[in-house]
Amino acid sequence: MAAQGATSSSRSEGSSASVSPPELPPTRSSTSVAVSKSPLESKASTPSPPPRGPGPENALPAAVFYGPLDARNPLLASCERDIRELLGFVKKKASATTEEQRQEFRERCATTLFNIWTKYAPRLPADYYNEKLLKVGDGLCDMKFHALYGKNICNYQLVCDSDMNLQNKDSVSQCLHVLSSLRLIMQVALPQEQLCWIVFNGTIYIYTICRKLMVIGYSSKALEYLLWASVCMESSVPLLAARHLSWRVTLYAAVCQCYYDCQASVHGEAFARRALAKIDELRQLELMSSTQSQEESKRQYREAAIKMAVMIFKRGVFESRRKSKAYFRPKTRINLKEAQSLSWPRTATERLLDEMFDSTASKFLAVVEALSDSNRRTLQTGPLATDEVELRDVVSELFISGKELLIISNTGARGTLDFPKISLLELMIERKNIISMDVAVKFIKLAFTFEEWGLFESAAGQLSSFFQRRHDPEAKKAEKDLTLLLTMEPLINVKRSKGLIFPLENYKEGQAIQLYLKNIGFDGASVNVCGYAEDVFHLAAVLHFCICTSPQNVQPDKEIVEDTIMFLWQRCKLGIHRISLSRNDFTKCAHKISTNK
Repeated sequence: MAAQGATSSSRSEGSSASVSPPELPPTRSSTSVAVSKSPLESKASTPSPPPRGPGPENALPAAVFYGPLDARNPLLASCERDIRELLGFVKKKASATTEEQRQEFRERCATTLFNIWTKYAPRLPADYYNEKLLKVGDGLCDMKFHALYGKNICNYQLVCDSDMNLQNKDSVSQCLHVLSSLRLIMQVALPQEQLCWIVFNGTIYIYTICRKLMVIGYSSKALEYLLWASVCMESSVPLLAARHLSWRVTLYAAVCQCYYDCQASVHGEAFARRALAKIDELRQLELMSSTQSQEESKRQYREAAIKMAVMIFKRGVFESRRKSKAYFRPKTRINLKEAQSLSWPRTATERLLDEMFDSTASKFLAVVEALSDSNRRTLQTGPLATDEVELRDVVSELFISGKELLIISNTGARGTLDFPKISLLELMIERKNIISMDVAVKFIKLAFTFEEWGLFESAAGQLSSFFQRRHDPEAKKAEKDLTLLLTMEPLINVKRSKGLIFPLENYKEGQAIQLYLKNIGFDGASVNVCGYAEDVFHLAAVLHFCICTSPQNVQPDKEIVEDTIMFLWQRCKLGIHRISLSRNDFTKCAHKISTNK
């Protein structure tokens, strides 16, 4: 969630304090024009003649001799042309490979730059000369930073090309080396406000690499770099503008997620509260300024507040229910099955949701994030790994709340689930009491993980009907994910448990998966072969169909596919082993008979 729309928050502007997307960092006007042919590209550069003596007979006329100091002044135009040719040459030839080429490149640049200044310094006004000198320095500095960024990003891409999932420790070490180099570049640029775009782009590069590390389980190594990126956004004055707030909050959320991944939830909540305070400080400063807060900035502040509130709720909903060691009298527990027939708010969890959030969309996101655990895969089923009954009750209350929010907000006229083609973020900002499809699918997957079978199968069945009416890749991909889980459920839920949460209405057990098997043309006549279970054949057939008959953009979730293959292998491994043993026994028997004869 956090990772979505990072580069869209930047806007390339011409001023030195502007921020650009990482692909095209802004350059100043004096360095942006490349000439097609430069005298610097000749094999032998002809140095300018030495400066003339100070005598009046040798002095060349100053710039004011040719008229006003504007673009039509021939001396100023000549100076501008020489500077453009120099910077164009630097851009074009900076990629020298051998040491001799690099040495020649440095000598030519230094000689030409010296000749330009000795040629024009005595004849230009001091203010104009100093301004041009600073602009050339800024341009060369910008090119140097940009080249260093490009080198680091290329190194990262090479690592990903050779080891996509960073399975080797050496690949992870190289990524950490790239992150350290990016941090050093940002550290040099941070004190200079005119180089704020370098700092901003550095945060984007760091976030991109750290997200990769978080996905493969290296959140502890990514944490310090994400913290650094967040602090940089707070320390650069031009980056404190409201238009950069969305990206800043994305970094905040990533830091909180790292803390939760590292089982340091207390630090995750503390950082979220600190971030919320920083956001409020920025809002107060904007209100105190002469300009009134615009509608767009209000949306950004609301988005930031909701995201941080979700991170606070993620720990707060559990921590408020932990049993105090100094409290010996047992708390009275409510009957959760009876509570499901009452009106909202029915539990302490729902009352906390009402206190912290003001729309169904934001409440549902808080429920899903509180149940999510990045260290746990979808097919790693089972209840919450804790001995505290109170925390398991919180999980059940979250599912009760999520089911209620899903029903009251997304049930259509025909009594089935329906979803808008709008992102959850937009729905939260607009205070809409409706839920998007992607977060609903995530909630249903969590019901599978926590073995709330009745809720999972009934909700997945209704979503399957919705998916059949949609033809976009996101819906088809989600349909295959849920179909694989529906096929897997009988093999995991061998006791046919329904869980604590009541299923959705108009639900018939097994109807969704049977309909899907019929649609793919699966013939169940050949199921009872060799004594294997029918459900195993169903799972193998559905997995083959989902992978082999689907285009690349609608492939099911890679994690679910991998775990399903491993599950099938564990089921089939014993049979394959028996076949191998029986074949060896036959060979031994044949050899024994041949020996006896």
